[in-house]
Amino acid sequence: MDQISYDDFAKIDIRVGRIVQADEFPQARKPAYKLRIDFGPEIGVKNSSAQITKYYDTADLVGKLVLAVVNFPPRQIANFFSEVLTLGVVLGDGDIVLVHPEREVPLGSRIG
Repeated sequence: MDQISYDDFAKIDIRVGRIVQADEFPQARKPAYKLRIDFGPEIGVKNSSAQITKYYDTADLVGKLVLAVVNFPPRQIANFFSEVLTLGVVLGDGDIVLVHPEREVPLGSRIG
């Protein structure tokens, strides 16, 4: 794997958000949910498509803190625009566990 510089890493804007809505996403090619994530007043609420259906139900996701990359360009997935990349640990194909803070932290907090 290629090494990157700290300056390369610093370009990635990873923030803490809270899932405020989670819906089924039957139009996606791979099983996924449509998430609405609140990143606080500076960034606001953003959409994300997340392939996390193996370990999470939509009802369990609402209120959960997550980490996401907020400075990627939007990506169209079926009829939905995913504005942020929700971060998770990839264990296998469609087998993803969310990465999240271990305690309450302010929404929009930057990871560095």
